[in-house]
Amino acid sequence: MDTKKAGFNSKLIHAGGIEDALGSAVTPIYQTSTFRFKDADHGARCFSGEEKGYIYTRLGNPTIEDLENTLAELENGYGAVVTASGMAAVNTVYLAFLGAGSHMVSHNSVYGPSRGVMEKLYPNFGVESTYVDCTDPANIEKAIRSNSKLLYLETPANPTMGITDIAKAVEIAHQHGMLVCVDNTFCSPYIQKPLDLGADIVLHSMTKFINGHADIVGGCVVTRNKELYDKVAYVMKNVGFNMDPHQAWLTRRGLKTLSIRIERAQENARKVAAFLEKHPKIEWILYPGLESHPQYELAKKQMAGPGSMMSFGVKGGLKAGKTVMDNVHLALLAVSLGGIETLIQHPASMTHSKLSKEEREEAGITDGLVRLSVGIEDVEDIIADLDHALSLV
Repeated sequence: MDTKKAGFNSKLIHAGGIEDALGSAVTPIYQTSTFRFKDADHGARCFSGEEKGYIYTRLGNPTIEDLENTLAELENGYGAVVTASGMAAVNTVYLAFLGAGSHMVSHNSVYGPSRGVMEKLYPNFGVESTYVDCTDPANIEKAIRSNSKLLYLETPANPTMGITDIAKAVEIAHQHGMLVCVDNTFCSPYIQKPLDLGADIVLHSMTKFINGHADIVGGCVVTRNKELYDKVAYVMKNVGFNMDPHQAWLTRRGLKTLSIRIERAQENARKVAAFLEKHPKIEWILYPGLESHPQYELAKKQMAGPGSMMSFGVKGGLKAGKTVMDNVHLALLAVSLGGIETLIQHPASMTHSKLSKEEREEAGITDGLVRLSVGIEDVEDIIADLDHALSLV
């Protein structure tokens, strides 16, 4: 079937386009580093690009290609490359579109390592960056310089849940000749499609929602056209950011249940957020599905649902937050997100600990902020677990 014309759930199951010679219903794991040529001329044609063929797994592999094709279709993009980790995807974008003398604008509460590596490593190669609150488009405009080449967004932002108007940000960036990349990890293509809103590049840490089972580490980059695709593919292949075939197979298997996992987790998150918002021990909560969220209307317009990520503050600050995190039993005290299990963590001392206290506070990452990734367990059990922990504050 032509999956490009199919619905989202049909694409989840049937996209990919790799047909196994033996008729396997599932694309097999081509666990090989190298591929045999039919003859010398065939090998030469594969290397020259005259004939499509597989040469070496770093350069291409059927199992990996099946996953890449599926992701490109789900994001309505031209093509995709998958990488060994989410940070490999981030660095693929940085290396492909930034060079000596260039400048990047990004959100101030973007994923800690995405900011950390840019601020600590890339200045060695002459790349500059500025971090602002991108939920206000005026801040983006003010941060742009004559050498600005890339606007790197993350929406909702990690972990403040700030939502950037992608279409408006794209309009501003394109007026200045900048490319726009959106980290879509918090949403997945089921909830948000940045390319449809004008973005040029979208990336994911596939460790999270796309795989959804906390058993692989991976990333992907999807582009809107061939020119951009060729640039990210060159970096991925030649720097060696490639994913392993078995890792790709596991990710493709997890991806098939993306929509039903997200629907269940999102349904749970709505109820958990409503519970926390009314709880006397909770000082504040940020969840796109609550009318109290500052960008609630934008979230409804830009996203197909509020997702299952939220952050909140416990009355009593960090000490109270630690009490909650140390006394949950169903929720796991662990980093990452987007899996079938509920996860809770403290960004200031964990995922964003490499930022200075001043940088965190400027980005809204207070010491008392707790991040919650709601899973697919029975929601009554999730709420009871949180209620018990909060009762000890």
